[in-house]
Amino acid sequence: MIKKFILITSVLVILLLITAGILLGPYFATVKLFSSNSIKGYHANFYLYVSPGAREIAENGGTVTLLIQPNNSGTTSDNPRVHERDAWLTGFERHKIANDLKVVLIVPAFIRPATDWQVYTHALDRDALKTKREDIARIDLQLLAMIDTARDYLEEKGMPSHKKFLIQGFSASGMFANRFAILHPDRVLAVSAGSPGGWPIAPIRKYKNNLLPYPAGISDLETLTGKPFDSVAYRAIPQLIYMGSSDDNDSLDFTDGWDKDASSKVDSLFGSDPQRRWSQAEMLYKQSGANAKFILINNVGHNRKELQSYSTDFFKDILDQR
Repeated sequence: MIKKFILITSVLVILLLITAGILLGPYFATVKLFSSNSIKGYHANFYLYVSPGAREIAENGGTVTLLIQPNNSGTTSDNPRVHERDAWLTGFERHKIANDLKVVLIVPAFIRPATDWQVYTHALDRDALKTKREDIARIDLQLLAMIDTARDYLEEKGMPSHKKFLIQGFSASGMFANRFAILHPDRVLAVSAGSPGGWPIAPIRKYKNNLLPYPAGISDLETLTGKPFDSVAYRAIPQLIYMGSSDDNDSLDFTDGWDKDASSKVDSLFGSDPQRRWSQAEMLYKQSGANAKFILINNVGHNRKELQSYSTDFFKDILDQR
């Protein structure tokens, strides 16, 4: 009886391993971990996945495109392993999108600290630009350092890549992508931001004589970053900003991602919830000259998987135009 039990258990374990190998195999075998490198300018690990389509493009003498997927653990933790595991799993899920688009996928593993909880790194909030804490200071610049490191690696492997890249996100990572395009428009080929926290950053300095500080707007962007807003480069970026019509996820209700001054201005000027603000945000983007398309999808809540196809199709159109 015991031998039979052991045999059955062994068979089940083997079947589970085979199933896991089938599901995880291609990604597990090809994803590359880059360890943090303070000399090169980044203090977190990141993952790189080369899709078969991207490899084929390079083999045929072409130049590959990068897709940046900011990580969003959904929790605070001072343990980097928590965020690294989540970033790996994010890469595993999104590698199918990379395959579909024939691009190289990069997923950073930035921590979202518990000790300094107000620094909402995964949303690229105001504190993320102000903090002096070395490991999380200016993670937007750290991400650029990761990308340039990845590009050097790909070049060495005979896979030249475009300097400009795609960046996408949903919820907190949608906030990151949306705000990153404001900070570094010269490096962004196109950006897709799903449900960006109840308010996509307005690409304007003030509204009705009210200054809009980051991330409500860009009135103090130069003070925070040391460089002026590049409006010409920003207006050239194709953008998709989308949300479900039943989505009530509102980051402005929480102090980890917003200072009271900025959130109060958004509430008073544009509406008290994401749905009320939607048309106002669209109007501001249009008036600023931004090349942004807003889509509100009926009968969908805060559901990334149900809405991912909008982002993927948007990027397909961008890549078809290259």
